[in-house]
Amino acid sequence: MTTRPVRAVRLGARSVTALALVSLIGLFAFCWPLFADAGSAVTSHAGDAPWLFAALLPLLVAVVVATIADCGMDAKAVAMLGVLAAVGAALRPLGAGTAGLEPMFFLMVLSGRVLGPGFGFVLGAVTMFASALLTGGVGPWMPFQMLSMGWFTMGAGLLPGPGGLRGRGELLMLAVYGFVAAFAYGTIMNLQGWVLLQGLSSGISFQPGAPLHENLVRFLAYVTATSLGWDLGRAVLTVVLTLSIGGTLLKALRRATRRANFEAQVTFEGPERPSPGEPPHRTYVTYEPE
Repeated sequence: MTTRPVRAVRLGARSVTALALVSLIGLFAFCWPLFADAGSAVTSHAGDAPWLFAALLPLLVAVVVATIADCGMDAKAVAMLGVLAAVGAALRPLGAGTAGLEPMFFLMVLSGRVLGPGFGFVLGAVTMFASALLTGGVGPWMPFQMLSMGWFTMGAGLLPGPGGLRGRGELLMLAVYGFVAAFAYGTIMNLQGWVLLQGLSSGISFQPGAPLHENLVRFLAYVTATSLGWDLGRAVLTVVLTLSIGGTLLKALRRATRRANFEAQVTFEGPERPSPGEPPHRTYVTYEPE
């Protein structure tokens, strides 16, 4: 029997549809203030976070339900989701607040790589939710963090070569992804907070109703002035952990996935009619991944 990579959550048609829907809603939630009129009653994210959170939870449930319908995700996959989310939530307070050093990003990259994009999106969002409850970081930014971390982890599951690329080459690819995606996470979260800071400085603050290209220039100046160093610390730590202990953790995650035998199909090999004088043949049960 040939060993094939096993993923707890596989993308099917329903999963892709659910992920596309939640991503479109998320992009709209992040970007709509850029296109709002200056006279609009609401031009920041201060009032839309509860509505986004209310929409995000059922959409996450929809992703899980769609995955179950596509590939039959069972209690073992849900249990692994809970364990990894708990570990990620526990890792985040170890470095948050110190130059952006957040080791949970390293775990999310490796988990998304091994367990797939669908699992990764749900894992990232649930981990950030659990972390917010653990650290008391519940606020209007939380649903945006859940979306951003979901995209971050899902991206690792979409990287090429899940079945053939192993060893140093895979670690280098994951390190490069973690470095770039750490900056991307920080940048998109800056977009959420930046629109709340209106009128502080004409050079970097959000100006409701201003042309899009002018606000984008101000946003780039804001990112450079406020969070570039913080994002660099997160990116460097992710690279260091990936290259140093990433190989060991990848093997552990893959071993746990194989032993859990996600998506295994059970086939029964019935007994053949024995030849005269031979003892009866036994019936074998074989488990093979799809």
